[in-house]
Amino acid sequence: MPDTQVRAAEERDFASTAAITLATDQHDEWAGGNPAYVRHLMNHGRVVVAEVAGRVTGFGATQRIGTGPEAVTVLCDLFVDPAAHGRGVGRAMLTELWSGARRKQTFSSRPAHALPLYTSFGVDAWWPLLYLRGEPGRLAAPPGWRAEAAGADQAAAYEHDWTGIDRAADYQAWAARPGAETVQVSSDQVRGETAVVAVGTVLRSGPETGIMRLATRPPAEGTAEGTGLDDSAAAAVLTALAELASGSANVCLPGPHPAVRALFAAGWRVTDFDLFMASEPGMLDPRRAVPSPSHG
Repeated sequence: MPDTQVRAAEERDFASTAAITLATDQHDEWAGGNPAYVRHLMNHGRVVVAEVAGRVTGFGATQRIGTGPEAVTVLCDLFVDPAAHGRGVGRAMLTELWSGARRKQTFSSRPAHALPLYTSFGVDAWWPLLYLRGEPGRLAAPPGWRAEAAGADQAAAYEHDWTGIDRAADYQAWAARPGAETVQVSSDQVRGETAVVAVGTVLRSGPETGIMRLATRPPAEGTAEGTGLDDSAAAAVLTALAELASGSANVCLPGPHPAVRALFAAGWRVTDFDLFMASEPGMLDPRRAVPSPSHG
């Protein structure tokens, strides 16, 4: 719309992004209401705000994952004040954020206007990302599997070795969250020797207790034998969850992930879901990925 202006976000906009976050019913601690989250994306991605008649009515953010022609531009956030819906604010921001991006992805919530908007930018819905909640005390790590604390740089080095992508800044930001801990999951079921199979970040306190994100070693190098589970990806998830404190915990898993069946069997339930949308289907492996809805 002619009266919508999109510009780079500045720290003076933090109060506006927080207000829009609340107005759109986004209550996560790691979201647009948290200056540390927005500042991280400003430093390592791109954040814009949209102004209508001089008032900030929306904000959006992207982060580029990887380098070169295979890099993916992840849409982390796109929120518009409900009072400004229908004025083209979201489209104006997305045009700016995804301009020139060849490979794109996001996790879309289910408002009726979101999917048509995203698909018009060349992405399609491929599978659901399930928000699961349950009791970690009802889970057990498979024999020979364990989770333990690790350094953020150490975890980032493992993921870089597995994927070729440098996410060291993300690991540092995730580790700085209140109650967060970087972990590594190891198994002695890999080729007869102990090996690190997954690395990630867990939250040990608060309403978001659970796995924030987990990266799993490629299957050719991380096959689990004798665990009674579908593969090492499922074993890694159950191991990371089982060692959390008693009470309730959360994890976001792709619908086809092999850990989903095991969690359902242990009484875990779906509380919500997003849709993984991408310009091509293979950007995330739904049978191995444990993504962050904001960071992929």
